[in-house]
Amino acid sequence: MVQLRILSGKMAGDLKVARHFPFQIGRSSKNDLCLDEPGVWDSHLTLGLQKQEGFTLKTAADAFAAVNDQPQTSTRLRNGDIISFGSAKIQFWLAPARLRGLRLRELFVWCLLAAVAALQILLLRRLVAG
Repeated sequence: MVQLRILSGKMAGDLKVARHFPFQIGRSSKNDLCLDEPGVWDSHLTLGLQKQEGFTLKTAADAFAAVNDQPQTSTRLRNGDIISFGSAKIQFWLAPARLRGLRLRELFVWCLLAAVAALQILLLRRLVAG
């Protein structure tokens, strides 16, 4: 997952999580992230995920965007990059990893340990009684 922290404009301070790709950003309400800011086109940017390259940014035809103040039409994104387009600025950030629930595995290990202990006790009783 990717977090997009909005740094400027009406939604400054908000955080949007991108869970699927391609992820559309623009003025239109059909986009995954809708930013109604001056200079932002209806469909301005697309964030993608490529197996070989990682996370990528691609602008619409003739749209302007800058990554870390360097003009780009298509580029690979890195953790912490600041994307500027129109009067909007957002920060690209990798979301913290969620840990999977380990309850079932932990229960299995405890049951296995209890079964081994019970088997050892049973074998010791037979050995002593035998």
